[in-house]
Amino acid sequence: MLTLEWLTGAWHWSVSGLLIALVLFLMLFFGEKFGVSTSFQTLCSIGGAKRWSSYFNLDWKKHDWLLVFVVGSITGGLIAATVLAPSEAMVISPETLQELREIGIQAPVVGAILPGELFDLANFSAWPLLVLGGVLVGFGARYAGGCTSGHAISGLSNFQLPSLLAVVGFFIGGLVMTHFLIPFLFTVL
Repeated sequence: MLTLEWLTGAWHWSVSGLLIALVLFLMLFFGEKFGVSTSFQTLCSIGGAKRWSSYFNLDWKKHDWLLVFVVGSITGGLIAATVLAPSEAMVISPETLQELREIGIQAPVVGAILPGELFDLANFSAWPLLVLGGVLVGFGARYAGGCTSGHAISGLSNFQLPSLLAVVGFFIGGLVMTHFLIPFLFTVL
């Protein structure tokens, strides 16, 4: 019998991997492609964004299944953050904790996954970073012809060279951000 303790505990990574593979096989079978940026393109198209940009001029009814994906992602995030929130503090290596403390970031509190300083909306200095980050992610996804999930999950599974190049770029960008830009921004702000 399944209990809530089993559900809230850490699952083996292979469970997620198998579920993602199953979804990709089903999407390939039905002739669909996966990507979060396509979901937002569909939402913007429904909202009338095609009046301002031809990029959003698409038949959103062909992509209406993406709306279920977006609603499921939001609902799943809410469930994970409330019902399935961890009851113990996240285990982080002492070296990482020391590096975070040096730039003014404390370890996540019990029940949180990310340090509060990164997304503290009460802190005004976080707002410009979040807005700028959102604009850069949106621009990058459009410039790369898709988002990280589209390229890394769908594109790589279809052996697309542009997706491989995009994923390499995503990882390089993530490393630069983690090791250079975030420490710089937190020492300046």
